[in-house]
Order: sequence, then C-alpha cells, then structure tokens
Amino acid sequence: MSGWTIEALDWDDPEGAALRAAQRAELDARYGSDDHEPGTVPSAADIDLFLVARDGGGAGAALACGALRRLDAVSAEVKRMYVAPQARGTGVAAAVLRALEAAAVERGWTTLRLETGHRQPDAERFYRREGYRPIPLFGAYVGSAISVCYERVLV
Repeated sequence: MSGWTIEALDWDDPEGAALRAAQRAELDARYGSDDHEPGTVPSAADIDLFLVARDGGGAGAALACGALRRLDAVSAEVKRMYVAPQARGTGVAAAVLRALEAAAVERGWTTLRLETGHRQPDAERFYRREGYRPIPLFGAYVGSAISVCYERVLV
C-alpha cells in the first residue's frame, strides 16, 4: 500500500487530534497507566510541524502522524509518531519519518532526536531500521526509568 499523501496540519486539527488520542490510549494500555510521558507534553505552542498521512491520495482517512519540536539551532525532536493499526506494515511510518527529516533539513536542522519507551519494542526496531542510533537520555528524559532515546544525523 502506498496510496497516501502527507500534509501539514494545524496541531489542533480534529483528525490529527484523533490520531494522537488513539496513540495515547494504546500507550496507556501498554504501560498500565497514563504516566508514561516524561518531559513537556507537545502543544500547538511548541510544535514546529505536524504531518498527517492520509489514505487515498488525500481524500481518505488519516492513517499516521508525526511532529517536530525544535530543540536548538541545529536539532529537533520527533514527537507523536503514530500509525493506525490498520495501516501498520504498509510503509506509511517510514514515509512520515522521511517527510519529517526532509522538513528538518529545509529548516537547517542537522540532527533529529527522539524518545520512546522501553515497552515499545516495535518502535525501537523501527527507529533502528530507519537509521537512528541509541543515545544517552537527553533533556527532560534524563533520569527516566522508562525512556529510550535515539538520534540521527541528517547532514
């Protein structure tokens, strides 16, 4: 399956919010609570770009999302990567990640970092496969017992 389009949406767009709510519910179930996000929760005020992949050339359902939050002059953090269960294994996650990377390069950012959790081995496999390497916990994640961090140098 590759019949999707990727578009930038406002953080508060209802379809994007629905994808993020589904992600939150899935993570709540994996961790057994809603206390699984160290650090500052992303918001419209601090997200620089929010992308949504849509089925059917732009007219279909929202399938996946991802965001960028600037960390400093040369780096950003990948936030809210999520793929709806019915779209997993289609390549849409990699397409969203590549679009985020391209947007980062356009903004002059040379490094992307991210945090995932130890109860998300599928996410860890995905990021390793996509060229991200494990790094020490950074920023708000330092000292977190559940966080695992990754980085990819883009340029």
